[in-house]
Amino acid sequence: MRQVPPTPRRGRLESRERAVPLRTCVGCRVRTAKSELLRLVAVEGVIVPDPRGRMPGRGAHLHPDPGCLELAERRRAFPRAFRLAGPLDTSALRARLAARDARQQDGQR
Repeated sequence: MRQVPPTPRRGRLESRERAVPLRTCVGCRVRTAKSELLRLVAVEGVIVPDPRGRMPGRGAHLHPDPGCLELAERRRAFPRAFRLAGPLDTSALRARLAARDARQQDGQR
């Protein structure tokens, strides 16, 4: 009988810690813990942030960083991730990320 090497467990931070759900950022394509990413949902052609993760529909995840947003737009990743045809409006998402950056620069959370 052929011996198969054991596959490493995915989603674990270290060997004895609890499993953490992993998601891939649509911008930079890095797998990260779900809690570090912002969930996005497409509502009538507009990409809307879903920080609580409760909105219905197919979601995509993105680092809350304008650089990852730029990468996702340049790669045309949003229509693929949401499985929708045509361009999607990112103005609401861009405004939210800009407000978040402004708060961080002011020293707030």
